[in-house]
Amino acid sequence: MPTGSLTGQVALVTGAGRGIGREIAIGLAAEGMAVGLIGRTHQTLIDTLKECVRHGARGIAVTADVCHPGAVREAVRAVERDLGPVDFLVNNAGQVDRTEAPLWEVDANQWWQVVETNLRGPFNLMRCVLPAMVERRRGRVLNLNSGFALRPDGHYTAYATSKGALLQLSDNIADSLAAHQIVVLDISPGAVATDMTAGMPMFADTTEWESIPYMVAVAVDAARGRFDGLHGRFLHAGRDDLEELLSRAEAIREADARTLRLRPYGPDDPMA
Repeated sequence: MPTGSLTGQVALVTGAGRGIGREIAIGLAAEGMAVGLIGRTHQTLIDTLKECVRHGARGIAVTADVCHPGAVREAVRAVERDLGPVDFLVNNAGQVDRTEAPLWEVDANQWWQVVETNLRGPFNLMRCVLPAMVERRRGRVLNLNSGFALRPDGHYTAYATSKGALLQLSDNIADSLAAHQIVVLDISPGAVATDMTAGMPMFADTTEWESIPYMVAVAVDAARGRFDGLHGRFLHAGRDDLEELLSRAEAIREADARTLRLRPYGPDDPMA
């Protein structure tokens, strides 16, 4: 798929009522994309939609919980009916553990709610959006991931588990999507001062945050196809030199790098 203008293309952004999702939606609208906005709070979605319209973009706001397959299915239908087939899906909606606590002390229902939002949500969206992309043999999916996907964390077990599973999901579907010329990327924005992140105790004393405008620019570049050569890989917008990764894209693919893999203990490890 060529890199270039986004005018006339359609983006669908979840969690678009606030935070990173809102800013990405507005940034895509400013580049000429029509935007489908999905979230749980009607008024915040309408506020985002108004900002998108100010850039001359077409848009639609649909209230839906990404955890509910039926609601997602109807939301995607509404977006496709009003705007057309989705070219760029941004799975941004997410939750985090409400408290820092070991697994045996957590609220079990809230724990599963985090996993459902962060993993089942993207699955539900991809399950509805991908068939049309496959039919048209074009499309891009951006999953907002996290550095928590790559390291264990005993205080945020739901969030870390769900983000690791999301990265593994992307890895598992990457080859089959590539056969249909569809790109999937998992990109971490780093520690951005959103309502969710700023409320986490581990960030209580943080004074320097990653730039939301920078993550918006990365998302726009992803929509344009700039990172297609890193299909199926994990990128950390807050830490990576993206130019360096792009220059090494072929080597990264050959080494099967930037994916979750078991590390063998040595050449005699049967899993090596």
